[in-house]
Amino acid sequence: MEQHNILDLHPGLVWGFAVTVVIMLLLDLGVFNKKSHEVSSKEATIWSVVWISLSMVFSGVVYWVFNTDGTAGSHAVAVEKFTQYQAAYWIEKALSVDNLFVFILVFGFFKVPKFLHHKVLFWGIIGALIFRAIFIFAGVELIELTYLPEMNIFGHAVKINVVMTLFGLFLIYAGIKSWGDGDGDDDEDYSDTAGAKLIKSFWKVSDNYDGDKFFTVQNGIRMATPLLVVVAVIEFTDVLFAVDSIPAIFAISNDPFILYTSNIFAILGLRSLYFLLANFIHMFSKLPYGLAIILAFIGVKMLIAPWYHISSPISLGIVGGVLVISVLLSIMFPDKKDDEKEQLDS
Repeated sequence: MEQHNILDLHPGLVWGFAVTVVIMLLLDLGVFNKKSHEVSSKEATIWSVVWISLSMVFSGVVYWVFNTDGTAGSHAVAVEKFTQYQAAYWIEKALSVDNLFVFILVFGFFKVPKFLHHKVLFWGIIGALIFRAIFIFAGVELIELTYLPEMNIFGHAVKINVVMTLFGLFLIYAGIKSWGDGDGDDDEDYSDTAGAKLIKSFWKVSDNYDGDKFFTVQNGIRMATPLLVVVAVIEFTDVLFAVDSIPAIFAISNDPFILYTSNIFAILGLRSLYFLLANFIHMFSKLPYGLAIILAFIGVKMLIAPWYHISSPISLGIVGGVLVISVLLSIMFPDKKDDEKEQLDS
């Protein structure tokens, strides 16, 4: 583990983070969204600003915690930890955009009414909180256990980590594969995915929705509604995407608290980002290519880590630069299919 561990310095910060997340989720579901409704662009913008602001404030807390005595050495550690948090947050945020494309396809496939989208994504995020904790904390421990003995390669004494090497190769493969995927998910049958099969193995599923209920009674038989199936599909989809995003942030830091908090803040803001961008997602046609480059870059960073360390500030700059360029290219050179769609809509 890293010498400067945030859990050792301020264990109370764990409770502070947990309490903040629980309060925000209770306010979100129990106060502001007590009744299922279609989320407006204004509401989505406000929540997006709230979640991003909370994350940025927390990154400031991370800097303050590590800047223990105000010395140059303490400041350097604090800056490194701050940029680790920022890099992990924005990498997860960027890779999570891929989820938005799939969410749109899933909601369209199951014909989910717009006023139910928020509830589905809320429960999907609750599951993500649990699964991400398992993946991150187990992953950090696994990495610590899989270092090979120090060896001399190309004249350099290095310690290679088996898991990080495998993760690096996988992320390069995932980047190459996602570059060529295109719109391959458009025709996928989501009623035949693992999440849908799991629900159908336990309950009969009704043909129609029953408001925002997960279960209904028809002819005296208790049945699951399609809404529960959609939640399961979204949940399993997030697990699949975590296979890409979690290994990517391991290249940034091995402090589990920084990885988990940055990851969770990014995921919590994903729901509001969905409602903000759902109607404009077609405008970001070049973004998947940018995400493919980011995956490949993180993979290369992992592979060369035993010989050359790419610092967190540089990683943050590269990730941010790729995202900005891919968005600008999407705006400057829109996809032809998007132009045709706009003409048809008009």
